[in-house]
Amino acid sequence: MITRRRFVGLSVATGATILAGGKILGSTAAAGSAANPSFKIGGDLEVNRLGFGAMRLTGEGIWGWPPDRANAVQVLKRAIDLGVNLIDTADAYGPETDELLIAEALHPYPKGLVIATKGGNTRPGPGQWVPNGHPDYLKGCVDKSLKRLRLDRIDLYQLHRIDPKVPMEESLGAIKEMQNAGKIRHFGLSEVSVAEIERARKVLPVVSVQNRYNVEDRKWDNVIDYCEKENLAFLPWYPVGGGRGVKSAALDAVAKTHNASVYQVALAWLLQRSPAMLPIPGTSNIKHLEENVAAAKLKLTPEEFSRLSA
Repeated sequence: MITRRRFVGLSVATGATILAGGKILGSTAAAGSAANPSFKIGGDLEVNRLGFGAMRLTGEGIWGWPPDRANAVQVLKRAIDLGVNLIDTADAYGPETDELLIAEALHPYPKGLVIATKGGNTRPGPGQWVPNGHPDYLKGCVDKSLKRLRLDRIDLYQLHRIDPKVPMEESLGAIKEMQNAGKIRHFGLSEVSVAEIERARKVLPVVSVQNRYNVEDRKWDNVIDYCEKENLAFLPWYPVGGGRGVKSAALDAVAKTHNASVYQVALAWLLQRSPAMLPIPGTSNIKHLEENVAAAKLKLTPEEFSRLSA
């Protein structure tokens, strides 16, 4: 059995190959798996299915600048080096600092990089989140994100949360205006039900959904199935459990068999759960980033996949 260090070293290289669209000869897909390494968001934005969530590149409480700004820049650059070409962020992360940091680290952006951002959540203070779906506010959010990210058009703009105080159609109408003005390419939703997705699709096209989901938190199974059926991308946030992590005897056993971490197994399970799944694990640590990318190489057997899915 190879050591975990050796697994990560080999897997970073081969994982980057997979992320870049290459194939590993002799690899097999488990039952219920999704072997395709890429996904076309909206039918025309091809991205590697294992992306990067930039939320953790902020201060404590997702507030302010990171304590080590130079390190955060290096994490973003390393993600690109490893073949990641989907970065998820939001104007609420920082707030604002996350988008500014991405532009600082990566602009001018490499060809094919998709930056997905979000608007519609305000930040009164560290750890506090308050939805604001008023049309004028959302239109301002789009313009400000464009400026911070140094973009002429946002490839994927997501409504961070539906504001219960504002009719959804009014919020979406504002975003549709911005899309018609050429400021948004594609639109997505976050933390929504199937009924809400269908309601939104009556106003404007929806190409993605970002809900909380991981191997131990499967509240949105029906949304994933809907996304797969309708060819919508599903971006699970907290794909490895966030601050609490993911823990189970089954995860430990499978991780031991593959000499991998439980987080790598959890990401491999997500990738095999559905071809519409685009995990966006986040970290402020380059070593953890490399381990996450290595998960693209890990293939679970049908028995392992079923055991983790039980």
